[in-house]
Amino acid sequence: MRRVQGEGGFATVLTRGERDSGTMLIVLTDRGALSTAYEQMPQADGTRKWLPSRIQDIENPRDFDAYLQRRGSQDPDLWIVELDVQDGTRFIDELADS
Repeated sequence: MRRVQGEGGFATVLTRGERDSGTMLIVLTDRGALSTAYEQMPQADGTRKWLPSRIQDIENPRDFDAYLQRRGSQDPDLWIVELDVQDGTRFIDELADS
């Protein structure tokens, strides 16, 4: 979050989950435009890869918010973090490499 803010972006926690073991959903937005939610999805080889789980529909932007609310209610340990920064996928790529 500090790196995003240091680069002139905005970062905020939308939903706080379990401090030590909560999973994370990252919402990427570029200057308030359409958002994409990324989650770690299990792969066939047993690893977990960051992949887009939902892309905001320009025709129905509220569906995206409803999706985030559903995910939060399904998993009380879930953290939802929003990063509003240009080329936010680079942060997802860095998470995948760590």
